[in-house]
This record gives sequence, structure tokens and C-alpha cells, in this order.
Amino acid sequence: MNIAATIAAELNVPVDQVEVALKLMAEGNTVPFIARYRKEATGGLDDAQLRTIFERATYLRELEQRKETVLAAIEEQDKLTDKLRAQILACESKARLEDLYLPYKKRRKTKADIAREAGLEPLTDQLIENPAADPDKLAEQFVTEGFAEPKKALEGARAILVDRFALDADLVGQVREKFFDEGALGAQAVEGKEAEGAKFKDYFDFSEPFDTLPSHRILALLRGESEGVLHLNLDAGEDAAYEGIIADRFDLDTSSAWLANAVHWGWRTKLYVSSSLDVRMRLKERAEEGALQVFATNLRDVLLAAPAGQRATLGLDPGYRNGVKCAALDATGKVLDTTIIYPHQPQNQWSQAVRELATWCAQHSVDLMAIGNGTASRETEKLASEVADLVAQAGGARPTPVVVSESGASVYSASPLAAEEFPDMDVSLRGAVSIARRLQDPLAELVKIDPKAIGVGQYQHDVNQTQLARTLDAVVEDAVNGVGVDLNTASVPLLERVAGVNSTIAGNIVAYRNEHGSFASRKELKKVPRLGPKAFEQSAGFLRITGGTDPLDTSAVHPEAYPIVAAIAKSTGLGIGELIGNSRVLSALNPQDFADETFGVPTVTDIIAELDKPGRDPRPEFKTATFREGVNKVSDLTPGMILEGAVTNVAAFGAFVDVGVHQDGLVHVSAMSHKFVSDPHEVVRSGEVVKVKVMDVDVQRQRISLSLRLDDEPGEDGKPAKPGKPGKEAKGGRGRKGGGKKPNKPRGGKRGQPAAPQGGSMADALRKAGFGR
Repeated sequence: MNIAATIAAELNVPVDQVEVALKLMAEGNTVPFIARYRKEATGGLDDAQLRTIFERATYLRELEQRKETVLAAIEEQDKLTDKLRAQILACESKARLEDLYLPYKKRRKTKADIAREAGLEPLTDQLIENPAADPDKLAEQFVTEGFAEPKKALEGARAILVDRFALDADLVGQVREKFFDEGALGAQAVEGKEAEGAKFKDYFDFSEPFDTLPSHRILALLRGESEGVLHLNLDAGEDAAYEGIIADRFDLDTSSAWLANAVHWGWRTKLYVSSSLDVRMRLKERAEEGALQVFATNLRDVLLAAPAGQRATLGLDPGYRNGVKCAALDATGKVLDTTIIYPHQPQNQWSQAVRELATWCAQHSVDLMAIGNGTASRETEKLASEVADLVAQAGGARPTPVVVSESGASVYSASPLAAEEFPDMDVSLRGAVSIARRLQDPLAELVKIDPKAIGVGQYQHDVNQTQLARTLDAVVEDAVNGVGVDLNTASVPLLERVAGVNSTIAGNIVAYRNEHGSFASRKELKKVPRLGPKAFEQSAGFLRITGGTDPLDTSAVHPEAYPIVAAIAKSTGLGIGELIGNSRVLSALNPQDFADETFGVPTVTDIIAELDKPGRDPRPEFKTATFREGVNKVSDLTPGMILEGAVTNVAAFGAFVDVGVHQDGLVHVSAMSHKFVSDPHEVVRSGEVVKVKVMDVDVQRQRISLSLRLDDEPGEDGKPAKPGKPGKEAKGGRGRKGGGKKPNKPRGGKRGQPAAPQGGSMADALRKAGFGR
């Protein structure tokens, strides 16, 4: 198999682009470097497309290796025919390969094997060839040890025939695909578990076709089953359809009651069971892929959230009995002072806390007050507002209180990294530092935390943890390199995420900086121990130096392309310093005039754009949400309220919004727009400030229903108009309780056209990666 050609055909891109991308990766180049600085070579493939190519290449290489193993195993048995070899070599999936290998795998002795050893194979053949014959009469001739009566002999013959069904690769594949394409997943409550599993009540009487089940619903159903609340059933449809396929494949005359029974037995005991296992695996894989996509998108949005920038910040980690932990940081993130105040119950030292914080704000010229959104958040926000007012009344600049997600702050506080960074600081106070820093620069602070702990996932503990880690690491890598890193201020965890920099090199960079002072130029990086030519090539363009000896070092222009900038400057008669930011001159340049064999038009175009706005931060402008005064808990909410809030998480079924009541509300996907929305990420992203209308409030269950459609009216008795049942999330979809049929019941009649799958098929993944547009 030509892996590059196969991938190129799948992705509908020129094969040479795939070949070059794979070659560059094999040479040790990173995805961010290839995507940014090797556009000519790859034809402009972006990071998502490159990762898709590499992942697919890994799969195909594993497939080729498995083919070699299978061929060797079958050849060792002296059973490898030319036809079988050709079939194996033509396999395009691991599933098909394993189907072909199944008859040759070593296995425990089966009933069919015992029957063959007893000489019952001829009886099986006669039963097939003579469907009108009396099975008992035929079986009398084959009574033998272990099969001492005709009934036992017929059971042995049936076992042989069923074994033939189960080992026929084409039949297994056909049945499996039909099952997956036309089956449905049903769920019912386990008797006596209704109250305990109330959170799964939407699935107590549920059925939906496999092809329309979205990832979040699959994962919810599987979790309900694992918790012993739900009983799941895979409904394949009419048995007769599958039995007909089996009979046709083996040319069996099912007017024979014995053959009809054998076919039914083979379907129910073998092919249904194996297909069910395969369907469950495929559903879980599809669900995991969808969940990973949601998690990756949310993580990217959080990491690339707007930074407040270099502004003196007071971090407040709220709490009641244990007090509010406080940390004052200067504009660079350096900790100036820490303390703990007790304004809330039971100590109620409110006035003292206000005075102390106001003094701090004046003393340290605090511009922002970052308040964690956990327990006592709204009360602490009120405290911060009073402090800000007091500072303003005293003639100082009023600091701005901002509520910040504290997800993962406690994980960081207790981590070895935090202990190394603040060895003499109490664990509880480290959280306040983290909260303040993540307001100043979310990306720089959040890279210190395991991405899984940031709290933007969907059923994150139910997915493959290795794949989850790999996916999230790629998101962090792309985010860090997309923004760029200040070489003279970056921490080791941030530097580790730069293309070409590992933990050892990152540590050496910081150690060199501590010993020799700030880097004056990118060239100086070459003096860092273990940072060789390859690491310099990969990382230099993503490491920025402000105020250094070379003005280009503050930009994303790679040092290897500095001669191009020199040529551009020479052609304009300007110095490089005069050229940078000179939009009038730069906009008049033709990239083609400066392209050569090494740097083509795409790279020169990027260079000119970078010179126009060097080091431009791709992140959005900093904004904050303002929570309504007097709305502090769920019981304060009433249907019809219009509130401002911040999106904390986006799932496949909607978005969660913090409106300041310690419990996020849900904007269901059906309440996001007056138009159909297939993916909530099309409308909102994590960290975004939005206005929402309260549609329904369930104080007892702590559930809040919100809408982005501010002209929506709450339903009767304060209930929202039905916000889209699961099956109606996609046009034409068939939902629960009436959309699909009941579990365990045949679905007769002509089926309707299914909705487009929402679960992350290969085609969907490729489209999302940018192919076929």
C-alpha cells in the first residue's frame, strides 16, 4: 500500500503534498513549524490538516504491520492461497483484516471442532444438499461416540454450519454494516433504580437509531448502564432480513425447517452477538471522537481567551469559614504580597477586610481584582465592588472586579510545579496567585495545569484517556505557538509547549536567563545548553524578544527569512525599523517580487503581513461580564430575567453560562438562534460574554434553563417552550419516545431517511480538518 497515495485520495489533496508533509514529520519537524514556515512545501496545509494526515498515516502503518503478521501466521499453517493473499493485501481497515484472519486464528476447541473430529461434516453437507430429506433419517447414519443419537448428531451438524457462518469474512462484514446502518439503541430503567438514577430519567423509555445518536447521548447511555441504572438493548430490526442474507450467502433452502432453524440459530447466537459487540465499540469510538472534538474546541477557546494584559492585579480565592485568600501581583505577574481575610460567616469581619484590601489596592496600584467563581464568589464580588468604590472615593483609580473561572486552581496549588515556584507559600494562597495570573494571561497560566483539570470537557472521564491527553496536548501546542511566547518572561511550563522545546531545554533556557539576564536576540538562544540547530530552527519563530537588538525578534518572522526582510527594506529605501508597521509602504508591495526558490509567495505574504503588525496577538479584546446586583443564588432567578453572563463550557447539546448564582445555566442548542444550529460552537465559545433570558428555574434540582433568543417567552407556569428533544437536534432526526421504536420490538415498514450523523464519522472529521471544502 502506498500510504501517501491512499491518504491523498481520501482527503482529496495532491499526493505530493501528503508525501512532503510525511517527510517533514519524519525529519523531526513539528506540526506548528510545518504549518507556519513550510507552506510552499505542503501547499498551505494547516495544523488540523497536518494532524489528520499524521494520524491517518499512523493507522495505515499499523494496518500494514498487522497484514504482515497475519500473512505470516496463515502461511505458517500452509493455508495461504493467492486469492486470500490478495484479499488481505487489499484490506483498507483493521476490521476487514481481522474478519479474513478469523478462520485461521488459534482458538479454543469449539463444539463445531468436536463435531468435525467426530466426522459430522458430511452430515452437514447432506442436510444442505437435500433440504427435502428427513434430517433424523440422515442423522441416523452418523451416530457416533459423543453423538450417540440422531438429535445429538444434528446439533453437531448445526454447530458446524453456524461456525461456517461466523468465519465467513464477507458475511460477517455485510451483517455488521447492515446492523450498524439500520439498528437502534434502546434503553429502559433497571427496575428499582428509578429514584436513584433520576438524572437519567430522559432515557428510562428510549430508542434512537444508531445513525442519529450524537456523542453526548451515547456517552450518557453508557454511563447510565455502567452505574446500573439503565438496561441497554441493541435492536437490529427484523430477524428475517438478516436470516435472508445468511441463507443467500450459503445458498440454503430455508423451506427445510432444519436449515431455517440453523440459520436463525446462527444469527441469534453468533452473528447478532459479534455484530452487537462491534456496534457498541463503534458507537463508543464515535462518541469519544465527538467528545474529544468538543473538549478540544472548548480548551482552545479558554486558552485563547482575551488576556487582561500587564496590569497590577489582586487575586481573591473566595471562601467562608477558611476565609478569602488574597494575592497582590504586579503587572508582570510577580507576587508582591499575600494574606487571608475573613469577611464572611462565621467571622463576619467585613469592614476590616474592606479597609485592608483598599489599602492594598492603593499601595500596589491595583488595576484589576480577579475573583474566583467558586464558593462565596458573589459575596466576595460584592466585597470587591465596595473596596473599589472606597478606593475611588479616596481619589484613586477604581480597580475593576472580574469574576474568573477557578477550575484547576486547586490542582495547580498542590502540584510539584507550584511547590517549586512558591516553596514558602501556603498551598491555599497559591490558588489566589493562579486566579490573578489567569486573568492577566490565561494561556501562560493555564499551561501549568493538566488540560483535563480545566473543566471544559464533556464526559471526559468516559473517553480513552491516552487519546484525550494526545488531543489536548495538540490543542495546547497549537495555542501556545499561535500566540507566541515572550522569551524573557515565559515560565518553564510555557516554554515546554513551544515547538522544538522539551522540558530539559525549557529548564535550560530559564537557567541561562537567570544567570546571564534577559536575552538580547534570538541568536543568543544558540548558547543555551542542549538547544541545537534543529531545536533552534523549530522554536525560534515562536519565541519573541521585546526591546532586543533586532526589531525582527519581536515578530513571527523566522530568523531564516531575515534576508527576505532585508531585501524588502532595500527595495523601499527604508531601514527595517522604519519598515515595520509602515502600512502604506507594505500594502503596496508585491510578494511575487521577493519570492525565490526557498521562500515562495505564501511565506513572503506572511512576512509582509507580520511586518505590518509585528507580534500581533490573535486573541480577542478583553471584556468582562457584569452580574446583576441582588441575583446571588438560584432562588433569586425568575423566568423572563435578562442577565449578562460568561460561557463556561460548550457541549454538543448546548452551552453552560455562569450568571453569578454558583450554578451554571444551560442554553440548549435549540434556544441559541432562530435558525437551525447543528453545532453550538457556531454560536458561542467558552469565555465569551453573552446576554441570556431565564426560561425556567428548578430550585430543588438546581437547574436553570436559559435562552440566547431574548425575545423568547417562558412557557406556561414558568416552563420554557419545549427546548428541542434530543431527536430534533438535527433536521429529520428521529428522537426518543416516538422517534424510534421501542427496544426489542421489530421495526416493520419502510424506514424514514435518517439525519446526517452527528457523531464524528471519518468524513465529518476530514471536513472539520479543512478538506473537501
